[in-house]
Amino acid sequence: MKREVLYQGAIVDLLKLDDHWEVIEHSDAVCVLVLEGKRVLGVEQPRPALGVRTWELPAGLIDPGETPKQAAARELAEETQLAGELTLISQVYSSPGFCTERVYIFQAENTIPTTGQPEDSEDITIVWRDLVDTWCDIRVGRIVTSAHTGLALSYALSHTAQWQRVHEKLQEPPSEPPSEPSGQEQRGETP
Repeated sequence: MKREVLYQGAIVDLLKLDDHWEVIEHSDAVCVLVLEGKRVLGVEQPRPALGVRTWELPAGLIDPGETPKQAAARELAEETQLAGELTLISQVYSSPGFCTERVYIFQAENTIPTTGQPEDSEDITIVWRDLVDTWCDIRVGRIVTSAHTGLALSYALSHTAQWQRVHEKLQEPPSEPPSEPSGQEQRGETP
C-alpha cells in the first residue's frame, strides 16, 4: 500500500493511502467510568474543535511506553485526583473509516483520593451527575459528549439496572431545547 504523509502534527498525522484514502493516524486513548450509587463522574472542559464545553468521562492519550491500564490510572489521577481498581470493559475505534485511534474504556471501582493535577493546558471542572439524567441530557443535546463516553454510560445503565428510569424519564413532557448552540452554529456554519 502506497503511503504519503500530508501533514505531521503533535498528536495526529494525515496520510493518503494508495492515492485515494485520507487517513488520520492518532495515538490510542483511554477513558474511565467511575460510578457512585446513581451518580457518574465526569469532567467539563472546553473543546475548541466544537466550540463548546463538553461533559465527558475522564480521558486522555496513552503516552509512549504506557499500557492502556497505566494511562487510565494516570488520567484518572490527573483529572479527578482519584485512584481505583481498573477493569477494562471495552475498546472501540473512534471512527474506523478514517482514523486509527482506539479508545480503551475502563471502569474504576473502590476509588480513593490520590494526588494528581491536570496538564497546564487543561481547563477541567470535575462534575458528578445523576447517571439517568446525564443519559437523557445527552439524548436531547443539552450535554455534548464523546462517543466512548456514551458507550460507557450505556454499559453503566445496563449493569446497574437503571434503564427503567431512562424509559420513565423519556415519557415526561419535553423540556426546553438546549440554550447553547451547536459547535457548527458557533462557527457560523449551517447544520
